[in-house]
Formats: sequence, C-alpha cells, structure tokens
Amino acid sequence: MSRLLHLLLIIVFALPVAAVVAQEPCSAIEGCQSPAGVPDSVFAAYPTADVIPLPVDEKVLYDRIYRKIHGPVNLHDAPGGNVIGSLGAGFTYITVNSVAGDWTQISDTEWVPSSALTDDVLVSRFAGVQLPDEPLPYPIGWTLKHLRASSVPGGEEDPNNPFVYRLTLVTLYTYVEIDGKRWYQIGPNQWIHQFNVAKMTPLERPEDVDTNKWVSVDLYEQTLIAYEGETPVFATLVSSGLKQWSTNEGLFHIYLRFPRTTMSGAAQQDDFYSLQEVPWTMYFDGDIALHGTYWHEGFGYRHSHGCVNMAILDAKWVFDWSADETDYTVSNDKGMAVYVYSSGVYDS
Repeated sequence: MSRLLHLLLIIVFALPVAAVVAQEPCSAIEGCQSPAGVPDSVFAAYPTADVIPLPVDEKVLYDRIYRKIHGPVNLHDAPGGNVIGSLGAGFTYITVNSVAGDWTQISDTEWVPSSALTDDVLVSRFAGVQLPDEPLPYPIGWTLKHLRASSVPGGEEDPNNPFVYRLTLVTLYTYVEIDGKRWYQIGPNQWIHQFNVAKMTPLERPEDVDTNKWVSVDLYEQTLIAYEGETPVFATLVSSGLKQWSTNEGLFHIYLRFPRTTMSGAAQQDDFYSLQEVPWTMYFDGDIALHGTYWHEGFGYRHSHGCVNMAILDAKWVFDWSADETDYTVSNDKGMAVYVYSSGVYDS
C-alpha cells in the first residue's frame, strides 16, 4: 500500500470510526439498534489486511511422528526385551524413532508396546503473519471459535452471515461498547464480541528493551508480536500459562536455545508431564520458554505450565529470526528481549 493511499484511508475513515465509538452505551439485554459502523466504501477499499501469512512448510511440520502414551508403561531395552524403566500416568508424548512389529522405539535405547500409544498426533497447521513496513490502518485479530457474526452489536449470531472458522484472521474496523465489553465490526453488518477474537496491538518500544530484535507477549489477548527496533514485523497467537501456573510479567532475555529438547515436570503428581523433542525452544525466565507445540492447537487460550506455547511454524520463524541477537563469541551475551505484559484483566 502506498503512503498516499494509507494517509487517505486514515483521513477518510477516521470520522466514521469515531462516530460509532461515541454512541450511547446500550444494554446487552435490550440489544442495540443497528449502528452505522464504517461505510461500505471501507470494505471495498480495504477488504483484507495487507499481511503475508507464513507459508505452510510440510517438511517442518511433519519431520517427526508424535504419539501420546496411554497410562503408565514399562520401557524395554529391545522389542520384548528387559524392562529398564517406566513412565507413569500423565501427560506424556513421545517421538517415534522406528517400529518393529508390535513395538515402537522412542529413543536410542527405549522401546514400548505400540498398543500403549495413540495414533499419530495431528500437528496444527496454524501460522502467524508477517507485517508490512507501514502501520496497518485497522487492527487485526484471530477468531477464537467457529461463529457467525451478529448483525448488530450485542445480538445473537445471525444465520445469514458467513460462517467464520476458528483462527480466521479478521480486520477490526471499529467497535462499540456494551456493558463494558467491546463488539468489533469485521464486515458489513458483522459484529463479534471481544471474547471471541484475539486482537493484535503493537506496543511502543519499552525503554528497558535493549536488543534490536525483541518480542512482546500479551497475556490477555494471548498474542505475540516480533519487532525490529520500533517496527512490528510479525504477529501470531500463543498459549501462555494457566491461572495456577501463570507466566510471569516483566522484561526477560533469551538465555538458552535448543532446536529440540525434552521437557518434563510435576513428577509423581496428577499434572505430571513428559514431552519429547519440544521444537524451537527459547528459555527466557528460569524453566519458562517460548517453544513450538505439537500436542495441542488451543492457541489464543491459556494452556501451559508457564511456557509460551507457539505453533511449530511460528516458533521456527522466531527461532531463526532471533538467532543473530545472540553473539556466541561474547561470554553470557544477552539474547533477544522478551517483554511479557497484560493489556487487560481476565474476568475469571
């Protein structure tokens, strides 16, 4: 988009946005009369955000076969061989090295009965977007569930509106507030509640950020944005720590990086977990890391024991992009800055 067109869009469409936001609040029970929203000329001039989705690289997604273990299982030194250990019941995923008859090899020296494993894990194909050099004229976000938008703010889903799949990237043209919550307009007569979309909002660079490449993690919206200097260059959804294992806010730095690593914790507890070959791992706060995630696709919602879960394609992009922020010729050189904050407060 040219600078002139960008400027014209801002000038022409700023007034309708302000007019909608300035309306009197309306009750969620009574609903709203249909607001003007932005004019149809906006949708015609700017139907989709000027972003570039990361390409789906099949080799990156499917270079491993992942499976989950059912309950406790003994580890053997060969198919039908001696028991050399065990894995307890819990949240346990393994990587398939090879298969011999009814046995699966999960490491150089460990085999388990194939009957103890699920079918292959279906890895998420979700990926974030690279951002243009110029600021977007309207915010963007990802839908968090399958839905049909309401025809008016505060209304029920309208069966006449298009069906929108979860994780669809949408433009947030304007909003109104009802009972303190925002309803965003994503198209002509299409409005969705703020709880149904994760909004991407770039930050001004915090003063303490001391690396050229850095990322922000918004715990409220569950989004991650990558920056070069002051400029946002990439954005995506994440899953941070659940309420009982919340991700800490603050400024951190990547201090350890692994293309693949094993993660485990909570031994002998109900929430025990063991995850083989977690991809594209970047530790920044003790044992808390940014990393790729093959065992769920709940991005946009809190999900973890504190780590910032990312889709595999996103994690590899950040891992590769941020590599040159660490100078391995300098002892204890600081890696990329990670700024964790929350733009809102969860209702729960």
